[in-house]
Amino acid sequence: MLDVETIKKDFPMLNGKTMNDKPLVYLDNGATTFKPKQVIETVNHFYNDITSNIHRGDYEIAYKADVAYDHCRETIAKFINCEPKEVVFTSGASASLNMAAYSCGLCKLKKDDVILITEAEHASNVLPWFRVAEKTGAKVEYIPLTQEGRISIENFEAAMDERVRIVAVASVTNVLGYIAPVKQICEIAHKYGAIVVVDGAQSVPHMPTDVKEWDCDLLAFSGHKMIGPSGVGVLYGKYQILQEMEPMMLGGGANSRFDVCGNVLLKEAPFKFEAGTPNIEGVMGLDAAAQYLMNIGMANIAEYEKELHAYMTKELSKLDNVIVYNPNGDSGIVAFNVKDIFSQDAAGYLNSQGVAVRSGNHCAKILVNFLKVSDTIRASLYLYNTKADVDALIEALKTCTIENCIGTFF
Repeated sequence: MLDVETIKKDFPMLNGKTMNDKPLVYLDNGATTFKPKQVIETVNHFYNDITSNIHRGDYEIAYKADVAYDHCRETIAKFINCEPKEVVFTSGASASLNMAAYSCGLCKLKKDDVILITEAEHASNVLPWFRVAEKTGAKVEYIPLTQEGRISIENFEAAMDERVRIVAVASVTNVLGYIAPVKQICEIAHKYGAIVVVDGAQSVPHMPTDVKEWDCDLLAFSGHKMIGPSGVGVLYGKYQILQEMEPMMLGGGANSRFDVCGNVLLKEAPFKFEAGTPNIEGVMGLDAAAQYLMNIGMANIAEYEKELHAYMTKELSKLDNVIVYNPNGDSGIVAFNVKDIFSQDAAGYLNSQGVAVRSGNHCAKILVNFLKVSDTIRASLYLYNTKADVDALIEALKTCTIENCIGTFF
């Protein structure tokens, strides 16, 4: 069981108030998360004490920055159970998924090959594959979802054949919050020689991640969704695959040497993918975030969120004016609507009551075809949320009427 009251003391944003001077109830953790003082202090340490570039300077503070930065790769490797050389630092999950598509997809795909995704994917795991398919002549096809909106092994097996070269799926979908059977997907896909790309943006911050156990080929996730800084993320890749991939971007730090004739010798992975000056302070903050989460225990976080999700869906089910789309979700994500009220209007009213949620299609613009609804409200939980936060949402929803929603959105 988490000591949530102690955890909450680490997050300065949880002391905030809304425009109406109400205590802030933050339920938009699927979009981004608050940062604990340990992460903030680590970022400030870089700015206050060891600001310099990395792997370039021959002086004391540069050496300290080098040591701190290089340690981050070891921490993330421990966090997801891989080798440090399999960790590529990027600007976030979107950059990581684009890197997977362009650096791996363009190398592996040819005309009439198939890229297999689902209708539940986030735009960052759809649009790059559309572009790569256009450039290579490959085709994007979809794994049929179950009636509930999940990936089933039966549906996945039925969608697989020798044409499939890449499978790209979210380990937890960002609207319905369902956990995909990633390990079994990898087992089946590899029998056909396909590469599996996993969007871990909504899973890595919330539950244990073991890439060796999954046997996935590539995994993308962001720092800002796991109590770390914005503008930093990770692309994990099996080392052989990373070695075969071509970098999207070239520049300083990515090459060993080049000459006037255009001969270029790139460094080995992961360094060939990290041209230019990286988000040094962001990477260090990500290190602090991963250590914070590991100290609490990812299994503990997952179990706690599961309990909160069950409590929220139970309480929502008591409201006659609310429709819940994923009552049996596996994570801390709950998608719902207030009957007869546009989701953004309802979210505006909830904001007036001190409750922060997200409304819209949540960058999953294909999923609307499956849900048969154009937009939803998403409440997404994290380790610092409590049943009191859920109660505040429920109380606000009880008075969420068309009349009350008029003029409440900022």
